[in-house]
Amino acid sequence: MPMPCPELRLTGATVLRDGEMQTRSVAIEQGCISKGPLPEVDLSGYLILPGIIDLHGDAFERHIAPRPTAPFPLAHGLVATDRDAAANGVTTAWMAQAWSWEGGRRGPDYAEAFLAALDAYRPRMNTDLRVQLRCETHTVETADRLLAAIERHGVDYVVFNNHLDEAKHLADSRPDELAAWARSIGQSPQAHLAALRDACKQARAVPRYLCRLAEAFDEMGVLYGSHDDPDAETRETFAMIGAKICEFPAGRGAAKLAKAVNDPVIMGAPNVVRGGSQACSIAAAPLVESGHCDALVSDYHYPALAAAAFALVDQGVADLPCAWRLISQAPAEILRLPDRGVIDYGRRADLCVVNPETRAVEATLVAGRITHLTGEAALRFLRQDEALAMAAE
Repeated sequence: MPMPCPELRLTGATVLRDGEMQTRSVAIEQGCISKGPLPEVDLSGYLILPGIIDLHGDAFERHIAPRPTAPFPLAHGLVATDRDAAANGVTTAWMAQAWSWEGGRRGPDYAEAFLAALDAYRPRMNTDLRVQLRCETHTVETADRLLAAIERHGVDYVVFNNHLDEAKHLADSRPDELAAWARSIGQSPQAHLAALRDACKQARAVPRYLCRLAEAFDEMGVLYGSHDDPDAETRETFAMIGAKICEFPAGRGAAKLAKAVNDPVIMGAPNVVRGGSQACSIAAAPLVESGHCDALVSDYHYPALAAAAFALVDQGVADLPCAWRLISQAPAEILRLPDRGVIDYGRRADLCVVNPETRAVEATLVAGRITHLTGEAALRFLRQDEALAMAAE
């Protein structure tokens, strides 16, 4: 558990507040933004931005299994993920864990173990880490088990995937690639192929299964959506059962349909930074520019979040307040977190302190507690600590 941050007033910085960049102070009291006169930390020359909220990231997989054949204990991976997120300005993050017919590190057994490990780690947590379950559509026989796990571990976000057609295509045309896929998740090629065949047999029961889950999610207050929708028809089908969040649409038609019915569209920040994605047929930046993308997520790389916001500014797609909204206020609104996402009185003091010249995140605060501190910003905070110590003497 990090040490509590002293009650402070951050002064001299340019602050994103009320949708615009302003030169004003930010007071932090009891973990929230306040108005009180408090000891000052001079952050002149810095940007103070709302903490980043990441709705989908699987970088944790790299920390748990840096090599497919060399996994580490889940607890070790969670510590590394926590630090990785904090070092990149992330204050709330959903880790995208699969619940799939594939087995291995994407199967229900592993998902349940991961959720239990996160529960055990929670008292030591710096970043507000949560789990998004990526539920493969052809997991009909796991319905009761899935709902029990969601309730037991307080999962609040689920997205539906269907990668069965892709797997079948590889099995028929490129079996070596399917075998590599299996090994990458800690599964044998033989077991993976057998699971694929079993999943195919569930096709007729899938629509009823998804409707049952949707009804249960509504009762439990779980938000849900779909992932990798290939076309508008698929997106419309998921929207009709209540899966409103459109995550990583693989075609522009799916994104347009989502926006036409006022469903939020989420794209990957690495897509913006790299100018496109090998796994996605559409580039994210044009979707942002046309108003068809509501939020950006880390996908597989936490540093891409802040980098994407600045890339949109450099490309002339958006100014900084609008670009940063995609990784702070908008995600908070999508996942219904009214206590964060903006810097305002009474909101949680989730903050990201950025050096505007290097664009490096030099400080991250979660509910007023410092979770990351480096560079010149660290010296500024240390000077304030020294001043308090001298005053106490």
